[in-house]
Amino acid sequence: MAFLRPTNYLFVLWAYLIVFLSSNINAAPEASLVTKLPGFNGTFPSKHYSGYVTLDTKPSKHLFYYFVVSERNPAKDPVVLWLNGGPGCSSFDGFVYEHGPFNFEEGNKKGDLPILRLNPYSWSKVSNIIYLDSPSGVGFSYPLLPASDSQTAIDSHEFLLKWFELYPEFQANPFYISGESWAGVYVPTLTAEVDKGIRDGAKPKINLKGYLVGNGVTESDADGDSSLITFLHGMALISDKLFKASEAEICLSNGNQQQGDVNNCESTWSKIETAKEFLNVYDILEPCYHGDESAQQSNASSSPLLKRFHELGKSNKRALPVRNRMFGRAWPYRAHRVRGGKVPTWPQMTQSARAQGVQVPCVNDEVATRYLNDPTVRKAIHASPRVESWNLCVDLDYDSDLGSMIPFHKNLTAKGYPALIYSGDHDMCVPYTGTQEWTADLGYEIIDEWRPWFTNDQVAGYLQGYTHNLTFLTIKGAGHTVPEYKPSESLYFYDSWLQGNKI
Repeated sequence: MAFLRPTNYLFVLWAYLIVFLSSNINAAPEASLVTKLPGFNGTFPSKHYSGYVTLDTKPSKHLFYYFVVSERNPAKDPVVLWLNGGPGCSSFDGFVYEHGPFNFEEGNKKGDLPILRLNPYSWSKVSNIIYLDSPSGVGFSYPLLPASDSQTAIDSHEFLLKWFELYPEFQANPFYISGESWAGVYVPTLTAEVDKGIRDGAKPKINLKGYLVGNGVTESDADGDSSLITFLHGMALISDKLFKASEAEICLSNGNQQQGDVNNCESTWSKIETAKEFLNVYDILEPCYHGDESAQQSNASSSPLLKRFHELGKSNKRALPVRNRMFGRAWPYRAHRVRGGKVPTWPQMTQSARAQGVQVPCVNDEVATRYLNDPTVRKAIHASPRVESWNLCVDLDYDSDLGSMIPFHKNLTAKGYPALIYSGDHDMCVPYTGTQEWTADLGYEIIDEWRPWFTNDQVAGYLQGYTHNLTFLTIKGAGHTVPEYKPSESLYFYDSWLQGNKI
């Protein structure tokens, strides 16, 4: 009988190991591989996959995802789930406009498909990232069905379990849940659902490590008028006199705390409304986009208000690189709060305005809409023909049934899950003031006193660190969709936090 020499034995063992690892890396479903995208002529820096995960529900729900493999070290880098807000808005918002692998530029001619160029600040530079259209009926997911906080968390958890079965090579990677705006509800509720699944022995076991939320809604008090008024005053948008009047009379428009004279309170709030009326709610420094004015001229000429509104943001300068709109990541301020019950949608709130030819204030999502409704693009990303058209946001029947998110944050961080709560400091929709307050009110000890953080030797924002691995961080000069405004700074804090490094 022949025996292998030790050196030969090690060589054979190494060869088997290489074959095993190679097969494991290629375990992802080849039918979901995206090999090319219209508008991009180069080579993808990493593999892309997209398709559907079908849930065991009645009726069946088909949730669409787009998965970008890390450009750095796919086998070790974290897997991160990204969720845009709404509720009812597609996570392609983040893919196209914020931190996806491409920058989308206008086509050479009006009506041409956008031109795609590699994004040097894509979050796929340092992580494997899943963009999920959720709940069912949002983006390319179907069918459109009623949804709620609790059901969305249950469905997204089932999606993750089935997704990790499709991509078993990523089951051991650290896993994080992330999102912005109404994902301030999606993220902590889903994180709690995944944690529960782990404790109940759900398979495959998800290697949950933490979560992060950007400019996220939390609860009616934290996101209420008090934090807004403090923000407006701090940004020099209302006078000291008006600020003191609002404080003295506690003029909170939800009606729960009115203590002053009702008439004075109404007068004070009317003045506050006037002061902020024509600001871009998603970034007070940005102008508003007003769409094709030729379709609105007749209405504008007959309405002084519309005429004044259409004049806002006009400039002879070149358009800013940030899209001069915001739509789909949250409601206008005072409409997005977590109060319980039915949540109004953008299509519902703007129906009367759109009937008059007036689009949502500051809105322009033409690039994403044109691109994702092109037949060649839909074929390339395996979008189902069952979805007639892609819309950034849909009219979703959504029930906010889980209330305040603060107990979720308290429980998750107490269990040891790190949380990064970040805020663009010029967002008026979910002002940093309320977020700073509720993170402090959790009652954790401060272990990293309020201080600036830096990129390229410049102050990029401020942070405060607490026990239980809770971090509150601001991004200087950013609006509601932070990576859109500050891509370089966002990639830095994102990578640093995921790696456990000091920001």
